[in-house]
This record gives sequence, structure tokens and C-alpha cells, in this order.
Amino acid sequence: MSKPNDNPADPFKKALAQATKVMADDAELSVNYTVDPSGLSGDTMRLPQVSRRMTRDEVLLARGTADALALKHKFHNTEVHARYAPPGDIARDLYEAMETARCEVMGAKYMPGTASNIDVKITHEALRKGFDQVKTSAEAPLAASAGYLIRHLATGRPLPAAAANVMELWRGFIESQAGDTLENLDETLADQAAFAKFARKMITDLGYGDQLGEDPDERSNEDDEESAEETPEEEQDPDSSGQDEQEEDADATPEQQQEQQQDESQAQVSMDDMADEELADETEIPEGEAPLEPPAPPVSEADPGYKVFLDSHDEEIAAEDLAEPQELERLRAYLDQQLEPLKGAVSRLANKLQRRLQAQQNRSWEFDLEEGILDAGRLARVVANPTTPLSFKMERDTEFRDTVVTLLLDNSGSMRGRPISIAAICADVLARTLERCNVKVEILGFTTRAWKGGQAREAWLNEGRPQQPGRLNDLRHIIYKSADAPMRRTRNNLGLMMKEGLLKENIDGEALEWAHRRMIHRSEARKILMVISDGAPVDDSTLSVNPANYLEKHLRDVIAMVERRKQVELLAIGIGHDVTRYYDRAVTITDVEQLAGAMTEQLAALFDSDPRARARVMGMRRVG
Repeated sequence: MSKPNDNPADPFKKALAQATKVMADDAELSVNYTVDPSGLSGDTMRLPQVSRRMTRDEVLLARGTADALALKHKFHNTEVHARYAPPGDIARDLYEAMETARCEVMGAKYMPGTASNIDVKITHEALRKGFDQVKTSAEAPLAASAGYLIRHLATGRPLPAAAANVMELWRGFIESQAGDTLENLDETLADQAAFAKFARKMITDLGYGDQLGEDPDERSNEDDEESAEETPEEEQDPDSSGQDEQEEDADATPEQQQEQQQDESQAQVSMDDMADEELADETEIPEGEAPLEPPAPPVSEADPGYKVFLDSHDEEIAAEDLAEPQELERLRAYLDQQLEPLKGAVSRLANKLQRRLQAQQNRSWEFDLEEGILDAGRLARVVANPTTPLSFKMERDTEFRDTVVTLLLDNSGSMRGRPISIAAICADVLARTLERCNVKVEILGFTTRAWKGGQAREAWLNEGRPQQPGRLNDLRHIIYKSADAPMRRTRNNLGLMMKEGLLKENIDGEALEWAHRRMIHRSEARKILMVISDGAPVDDSTLSVNPANYLEKHLRDVIAMVERRKQVELLAIGIGHDVTRYYDRAVTITDVEQLAGAMTEQLAALFDSDPRARARVMGMRRVG
């Protein structure tokens, strides 16, 4: 029998790890269970965490992920993959998706039991990305659709509903452009090199051949030919011509050498003069014409180099404008229903936070004043001696009464399900509790209007896909509760986070800068900004045509600006992912059920006057 303190999930984890090693045909494979994203890194495999409760969804997802990664480890050759991998972003996404599908198809052919397990993983990923809500091909990722189509055609199995939705949106286009190539699919599956060539041909058919780079097979043939052919001219000393010129210069007389140097210097001077004249012509303003307009202000104060291709479709919108009142009421009821098991814990947390904050107010009175509130406790001495003047008292101002707190919630697709429910109810609890303590609270959310771009991307495609366009999606910044609005009027707005199709991509840098701008215009003496997110900024449309760290760099620049200006106190809570690499004052929650308690402790600790005590409670790396 197991000991009381043993984790009941441990036997399952051990069994799954051993089965995974056998399937991957690698006894040295290291299998870990973690809250970090699943994947393979060399001989280390990361699988989704399985809690002590061992829910059915957790078990099935772990099995499906383990099967998919084990098959990739068995059938995938990294060197072959890298040899044929295209350099272009969209082409590489297509290439990666098709190779992943190939490995899973091979597993389904040799081990049919893996197919149903992998379907669970596909369903989880598709729902997390909101593929079930996608209505048009412009919103659907082409790479994912191509991978799903390869899997469907090779196995003949129907796809899970969310994945099938995305596949069907692009299927007609893919088959019309690459139908002849798809006929050779079954012949290439067992040979990774042959399939890589097949994938490159597919990418060309779909219109992204310009992103493939050089053909690796032709390049290797040319290298072989060049190494085999060595001509006498190639064996010649490359410095011989330079030596001849030096010998000629040496044979010249001193007068000839001096004249040659003068001619060279005069030629250089004349070239410099011409360059100066051209520059003057460009900068000189002709008479009668208006001076040039000043350059447009940068999009971001934190990073002047940050670009936005098109911002005319961005929106800053109130939550009540995104749904009818009846729908908000229904969604709020659904949110309350989802969190019914936590009702007791939520009440205890609210009371705990209120006690913590009220205890820190250290309310005290100043007595024997000439004006203020009449001090009834000292009326007895006035009765005893009518010549004694009346005594007044006045309550001292609390240290944190003149404070505003902004909660900035990540509304990305990866927050779907329990994380967004917990974040919403915690925002509700904190807002109501702080309101009782005379602290104003603002609740904001950030996402995008569309998956994979939107109207900004369509405009970019119509203009011929210019290079390095910058942010390439339409932002949606949501105001759930303004700082001056009472919570009783905006309570239903938080139910909007339960609305299907709302949660999409997350561009954290611009959202943080937006929230910071809103705060610095407030009149309160103290401003606190809490970011609640589950990881790094992600927008596939932007990252597919810009450097891979484009959004992450901007986020870091905005954080540095906020901390440098010191107008706003910034901290963050990461849900399931470590955000301390971005925010100095941050904690990470490995279990979403801990989120409410962590927010309560952190926010209460913010009002501690001693920075050391604040750091102990918050678990911060550094206090600014």
C-alpha cells in the first residue's frame, strides 16, 4: 500500500515514462512532467503535469502528448530536417507542421493505438488556440491546416472537430494549388528526405517558393564539382597582381610618385566637394515652399524603433460594448457557476485581504485641535469648567488611501478555461475589497481582434508584403472597470472573459504601455500596476514576418521605461509560466488554484512600508 504522503499520480507517471521510452526506442530518454510547454530538447522530453487528482483530461492529454513526442523522437532525424528547412518564416511553419504530421502518421501506421491518443492532444491544442471559433480562412493558420490535411489524407481518419474546422477552411485552396503533388504523399512518408522534398514542392505550389532559399541538393552538387575542378589560374598567387603594382610604383621616380599622390588627393577632394554639394541640394528648402513637416512621433515611447504597420483598426473598447446586457449577465452567472467550489475560499481571501489592509491603516486621531470633529470624550471637563474651550479631533490620513490599482489581465487564447476564470474572479474580489478600503481599482484586458492578423495583415498582403512591417495585427484593449466606476455597476463585465471567441493573441508590450499611460494621468499619489499573464507575448502574424524576438524585446523596453520613470509600481503574476525573466517584482503560480491567494498576499504586501518585509512576502528577486 502507498504511504499517506505519496502522490497517487506517481505510479501512472512512472508507467507512462517507461512506455514512452519503449515507443521512442530510447532507453536513455529522460521524461519530465512540468507546467512548462511540452516538447523535446535533445534526450529530454517535457510532458504536461499530472496533478494528484488525476482527472481524465489530464491523463488523456499526458498520454497523447507522450505518444506524439515519442513518435517524433523515433521517426525524426534532426540533421535531415535542418538540411531541407527553408529560411522564410511562413515556409518554415508549413515545413514544420507537415513534418510533425508525418511522424504522427508513421506512428498510426505501425502502432494504431497511438492515433486516438494523439487526437486528444490535437483537440486540446486546437481548442486552446480557438480553432473551433474560426470562421474564415483569413483567421485560420495555413500551416496548421496543411499539417491537419496531411494527417487526414495519410491516415483516412476524421480529425477532431476544432482541427477539422481549420482544415476545411483551407482545404479547397491547398488541393487546387498542390493537388498533383499530394498524389505522391504515400510514397514519401517512410523516407524523411523524400518527404522534405515533397514538403518543399508543396510550399512552392502554395505560393511561398521565394522563402525556400537554395535547393540543398543542387548546392551540394555544385560544391562537389568545384572541389573536383582545380584550374592553374586558381593555383596562382592571388597577391601577384598587387606585387606587380607595387613594383611599378617602386620603379617610378620620386617626382612621378609625388605627382601621382597629388592627383589622388585632388580626386578625393573633388569627390568630397561633390558629395557636400549633393547633400546641400537635398537639405536646402526652395524659396516659396513650406518647410518640411516634422517627423511623426514614434509609436512607442519605450522603443522609437518599434513599428506598427496599420493601427486604424485597433480598438479601445468598454466591455459592455462587446456584448448585450443580457449576455453579460448570463456570462457572469456562468462564471459564478464555474467557481462555485471556490466560493468559501474566495470569501476567506476577501476577508483576509480587508483585515490586512485595514490593519496597516494604523488609524489614529489628533486631539485638542481648534477645529475638526467635536471630541465628545472631553466634554466632561467643559461641564466642570465652562471656561475650558471646546476640544476637537481629526483623523490622520492613511498612508495608502490616495492610491489607485490597475489590474491588467492577459486575455490570450492560452488563458482559456480555468486560468481565465480564476483571474476574473480574483479581479472581482480584489476590486470589491479594495473599494471598501477606499482604494480605487481599474480592471483592463488585452488581446487582438483576430487570429493571424486581421485587416492589418490583409492591407499588408495587398501592398505586396513589404519587409519588416512591424506589428501586424489589430489590437483590442478592453476596459472592464474604470477606476472611478463602482464595482456594483461593472460586476457583470467580468463575465465577458467567458465569451467564446474573445481570447486570441497577446501583444503585451503595447498593452502595458497603454495601461501605464492611463495611470500616469490619474491624480492619485500612489499608482500600482499588476500584470496577470501566462507567458511571453505571442502574435503569429507579427512574428512570421519580423525577428523572432520582436514583441519580446518591445515588452522588455516598456518594462524598463516604467521602472526607470518610477511613476508607477509594477509587479506581475505568471500563471503556469515564469515571468521573472521580464518583471523584477514577480512570482510564478504553478497551480492556477493558488492564483487568488498569491494576488491577495502580493497586493497586501505592497502596502508594507518596509521594503524588506514586502520582498519576503512577495518572493521578489529585487525591490526597486
